[in-house]
Amino acid sequence: MTYRSMTRVRLIWLAVFTLFCTQAAAAQTAKGDPVADAVAQLAQASQDVQAADRMLDARLDEDGQRDLKARLAAARKAASDSADTLQAQITMVDARIAQLGPPTPGVAEAPDIAAQRKLLAQQRSTIDSAIKRERLLVIESKQIDDELDATIAARRGRRLAQQMPSILTPGFWGPLLQAIPGDVARTGQLARLGFATAVAGARGAHGWLALVGALVAILVLGPVRLRLRAVGRQYAIDNVPGHRVRRSGYALWRLVIGTATPALAALAFAWGLRAAGMVNARWEPIISALVPATVVAAFITALAGALLLRHQASWRLLPIDDTLADSLRPWSWWLAALALVDPVLLAVNDAARASRAAHTAADTAEAVLTLAVAIGALVTIVRRRRAARLALQAEGGEAASGFAHPTIALVALIVSAATIGAAIAILGGYIGLALWLMRSVIFWPAIVIGALYILLTVADDVATSLFAASSRPGILIGRSIGIRPSAIDQFGVLLSGVVRLMLVVLGLGAILTPFGAGFGSFFSQLGTLSDGLTIGQVTISPNAVLRALAVFVVGLALARGFLGWLNNRYLPTTELDDSARNSVGLVARYIGILIAVLWGLAALGIGLERIALLLSALSVGIGFGLQAITQNFVSGLILLAERPVKIGDLIRIGADEGDVKRISVRSTEIVLGDHSTLIVPNSKLITETVLNKTLSNALGRIQILFTVPLNTDPGPVRAIVLQAFADAEAVLDTPAPVVFLDGIVDGRIGFNCMAHVAGPREAYPTRSAVLMQVLQRFVAEGIDIGTPATRFELVGDKRTDGIA
Repeated sequence: MTYRSMTRVRLIWLAVFTLFCTQAAAAQTAKGDPVADAVAQLAQASQDVQAADRMLDARLDEDGQRDLKARLAAARKAASDSADTLQAQITMVDARIAQLGPPTPGVAEAPDIAAQRKLLAQQRSTIDSAIKRERLLVIESKQIDDELDATIAARRGRRLAQQMPSILTPGFWGPLLQAIPGDVARTGQLARLGFATAVAGARGAHGWLALVGALVAILVLGPVRLRLRAVGRQYAIDNVPGHRVRRSGYALWRLVIGTATPALAALAFAWGLRAAGMVNARWEPIISALVPATVVAAFITALAGALLLRHQASWRLLPIDDTLADSLRPWSWWLAALALVDPVLLAVNDAARASRAAHTAADTAEAVLTLAVAIGALVTIVRRRRAARLALQAEGGEAASGFAHPTIALVALIVSAATIGAAIAILGGYIGLALWLMRSVIFWPAIVIGALYILLTVADDVATSLFAASSRPGILIGRSIGIRPSAIDQFGVLLSGVVRLMLVVLGLGAILTPFGAGFGSFFSQLGTLSDGLTIGQVTISPNAVLRALAVFVVGLALARGFLGWLNNRYLPTTELDDSARNSVGLVARYIGILIAVLWGLAALGIGLERIALLLSALSVGIGFGLQAITQNFVSGLILLAERPVKIGDLIRIGADEGDVKRISVRSTEIVLGDHSTLIVPNSKLITETVLNKTLSNALGRIQILFTVPLNTDPGPVRAIVLQAFADAEAVLDTPAPVVFLDGIVDGRIGFNCMAHVAGPREAYPTRSAVLMQVLQRFVAEGIDIGTPATRFELVGDKRTDGIA
């Protein structure tokens, strides 16, 4: 093939390729093109967002609003996926453009190269435009989502603020008594209709399926559930290593089995009724409400059973006695019964087309019964704790306060306030508010915290037991990889901390679910009290202040919990000394406080750039008025980082000598020999000369100097000193003790004797003991170590010589 024919083929191919790419989004032949697919997916997501925007004007119920939020989330996910695809394609186009290189000025390119460069530029422009559209689409969908959240919050607020006739007034009982005959007739008609359908279905060809469903439900709920529970316990006893994992694993198994088996039984029963044709169309919502209600009730019962474990104190996770467990168990059954009856009763009222008074009475009865369960459980706990304290006092023990821990006291205060508020709301006719307080403030957090407690215990037990130096996986890892045992323990504790932190975050989100999606939705339900005060570009409102305070408190609580785990769980598994642990703990503490402060300021609406401006403005004041404090703070950070002085070191600063007890970011505490404490600013430890006797070498040295007369044999003297060193237990063999002849002065032989002990603190008492033994041996051997004899001569005046 000639060069001209090859050029023609290339031009034809480029023309076809250009036409194909420009029509990729609309042409049917572009089905397998990733760019065309991504553009089509982005177009569909844009249509979904526009449809959601139009649906905002319609009056949607809560289910419709939740469906709309789900559609928006799906549209954002599709747009994000298409953007990822387009980003990968634009990267490939950029790589091809880079391979072509920039055009040479003044030199005409070959037609095929120029056409290819133009085609790639068009492709890049098309893809870049699609990526920008995706970003705008995500922003638009988030705005619609925020508007939906505001609408849902406003609807919830109106429902909570809705006042009904109080049960103490005739306005409640009058309409109810008038509506009872009609509601009874409608309910009876619904029952007869359902009974007739059930009888007809049972007599039909598939009536036996209802019996099969009922038998399966009975078997699963009875023998199968009990057998699975027993099998799980026996397996935990025989095969699960460690008492902790055995207990937590069995509790989790009971929770799973106690929830799954009633759910399967309800599904089997409902399936049998439907398969047999025994469910009327008006009874279908009731059957549909029965299954999820059974799951919720079963979960509540199973959770209480897994936590309380009556008559099984050795397996119980909670630190309570059998009496309290027995007393609390019936209240969980009442709560589960309410969780089962409430949605079913609501479905019955809807199916029977009951009156408004019947719905109000059902809600009021549910609120009263739920309040009774809450009060009963609280009274039971208070009575049992009081009885336990009295019993302890009768035995002569010290009765601890039942609400001594700050967290328990705070929870007790919140529950008590919510209970009192619910009682007042019921009497005032605010049934929706009372139900919200009972469900969202008391029982829902209690259920989430109970499940979270089991999951946290399981995560900690499994992680620390599985990755332990003495466990089988730990031994296998140590032998195969060759890491030290303490590193395996550290990994187990670290893994436990990470998993538990994730569970705590998920649990916190679950607790906040009734309040909305996070802190913002929670505080938005409190209402906009005012627009707030705007200072510069920052708007400070009561809502923002409360949100910032809540975020700051939560941040400090999380930081405190992390520090407790770090100091009590993780650092003890490391090989760091006390000083290094103190340094790590102090740095983590101040970092946690800093993060909590920044988080709170961000919640207040103050960004990092404004914080930087504030710090720059304060730098002038720091330079003049806080110079000494800043110097000590920076010096403390240097001490913690470089560690020239550690906790436990024996140092001398000036004329004072003592042990370092504590190092903070401002000062260092030194315990002196008289047991007093010397507080030294950190700047002195950095700028002045400090003698650290235990920095690089912790050994202490003993030195003994003495002289003997010149006519004394030095051999026995040397042997006596070395024997005294050998008899002293504190004297180390390495380095070995030495005895040197220091010289001859004034007719006496000087000896310089040295030995080493484990630390400087042992040098003084050991030297005293060695010197005592040497003196005793010298006295026994008759060796003189006194001072040289001194002769004094009186030189008289020559003029007085001979005078009698």
